[in-house]
Amino acid sequence: MTGSRTFRWILATAVVLGGGYLGWHHFHAEQETAQSTAPKGLPVPVTVASVEKTDFPVYLEGLGTVQGFNTVVVRTRVDGQIDTIAFKEGQLVKQGDLLARIDPRPFQAALDQAKAKKDQDEANLANAKLDLQRYTKLGEFATRQQTDTQRSTVQQGTAQIEADDAAIANAQTQLDYTTIRAPIAGVTGFRLVDQGNIVNASTQTGIVNIAQIEPIAVIFTAPEERLPEIKDALASHSPQVIALSTDGKRELSRGTLALINNQVDTTSGTIRLKAVFDNRDHALWPGQSVSTRLLINTLKDAVTVPDDAVQRGANGLYVFAVDRDNKAEQRKIAIGASTDGRTVITQGLDPGQNVIVSGQYRVQPGSTVATRVADDRPAPAKAR
Repeated sequence: MTGSRTFRWILATAVVLGGGYLGWHHFHAEQETAQSTAPKGLPVPVTVASVEKTDFPVYLEGLGTVQGFNTVVVRTRVDGQIDTIAFKEGQLVKQGDLLARIDPRPFQAALDQAKAKKDQDEANLANAKLDLQRYTKLGEFATRQQTDTQRSTVQQGTAQIEADDAAIANAQTQLDYTTIRAPIAGVTGFRLVDQGNIVNASTQTGIVNIAQIEPIAVIFTAPEERLPEIKDALASHSPQVIALSTDGKRELSRGTLALINNQVDTTSGTIRLKAVFDNRDHALWPGQSVSTRLLINTLKDAVTVPDDAVQRGANGLYVFAVDRDNKAEQRKIAIGASTDGRTVITQGLDPGQNVIVSGQYRVQPGSTVATRVADDRPAPAKAR
């Protein structure tokens, strides 16, 4: 029984393998027949684009984070109870706008007391000056000690008046601190303290944060090996920086490079850069992540082709150029920078030539092609 079962398995396996071989052979026989009967010499339909000569911007791309040009945590400078909150969360405020007010009565009383003390000391000084005049008029009838003592009393009174002036200025300053105003123009954040609360100058909790958004800054990074190019660009002018959405599809704002950080990050091999944007439309917001493009150079009269034209083979990079007879010709090339779907060709092509950007995978060197330009318009006829 065991031998019979084994024989049946071997027979079934042989049948399956034989059927598979016959099917494969039949399929390839039909394919060869179709190829032998297919018409030869028909042009291969392809899409072409022109080799252009133009000024080519070279961008350095990166990722960055938006931050307020200035950011301030507004804190109280005196102790007291908040009587008034004069701003709304998220409000745009100007420098000097009223934000909050602390109960001013204790500070007003201290100011009044300082002024009254000065009035008292001025009266004492006036009396001391009169006594000095009397001692002076007595001449030899007044002792020298009495005159010197009275003169010293006048000087002490004068110094006391100066101290009173300082005390009044200090009391006035403390009273002014009860009115809290915006130190910079910007947008307010969440309110951190509510009306009626007691605030203390020694605590770290503020009343509100203000971030300046006109202008605004973007901090981004670049590879350290590109630092010489960036420094050269910054030395000659203020390089343009474009801020885009994180997917790189939507332009948000344009600004200029303002600063190269004074130290390279050795852990990541990058250098931090700071760009400044006017941001009048508030397209950028503190904390937002953006993609950045830093213009570090503009190549004059560069030869460029669409990226889709560049192919990579066993012998390096190449393109298929179309000659005047609509024949495909393989050209070895050397490339430079690539931006916005176009690549700089440093060697191998001349302006005005047509290169294949679609359909080249069906093309062999010498193939006849039927060309259409990339925007689906017929390619212009070439003079022979």
